[in-house]
Amino acid sequence: MIITRRRTLTLLSAGALAACAAEMDSDNTTTLAATPPETEGPFFPENTSVESDVDLTRLAGRGERAAGQVIEVRGRVLGSNGQPIAGARVQLWQANAAGRYAHTADAGNSAPLDPNFQGYAAIESGADGTFRFTTIKPGGYLVAAEGPRTPHLHWKIAANGRELTTQSYFPDEPANDTDFLIRAMQTDPRVLIARAGVSGAEGVPGYDWDVVLMT
Repeated sequence: MIITRRRTLTLLSAGALAACAAEMDSDNTTTLAATPPETEGPFFPENTSVESDVDLTRLAGRGERAAGQVIEVRGRVLGSNGQPIAGARVQLWQANAAGRYAHTADAGNSAPLDPNFQGYAAIESGADGTFRFTTIKPGGYLVAAEGPRTPHLHWKIAANGRELTTQSYFPDEPANDTDFLIRAMQTDPRVLIARAGVSGAEGVPGYDWDVVLMT
């Protein structure tokens, strides 16, 4: 599929491509700017063998759902040529609604743990590069000596021998303007801000964010 300039502008309006410039190659195809990396942080799950299905709001054997605003996060994994990447390994991890990770490195955080929140998921992208998760909108939290962190999701995406670790953010969050990691970015941070989209399957808020891997 060759992506026209009009199609490129449509992609730019969705998630990670919101502020990327598309460059036209000599053969008149489009090269999309790669999604920039972000730090993995200290809270990558200590045990990825635990439950990791696409609904982070429910744990097997528990009747109660995780606390907080349920949301749907979806997007596509694309190559720099705009082609979808099938079978990419997409890992998601995050803080709970109170802004705490289920991780020993976050033991000093006074916010409560949520025993009903999965906190981590891993799937493969579909034939059209798509992925979709049901989760909780994470809370922000304070990093000592650095300042507050805005609500965000952590991602590790691997395909074709390449791996990208990055983060995504939510639109219209006041703390986006002061988050120290966003301010330190060398590229336009809007590429990592998801787009508020149509409601999810349960009528919950939906967020769309495409990620572009170098190919």
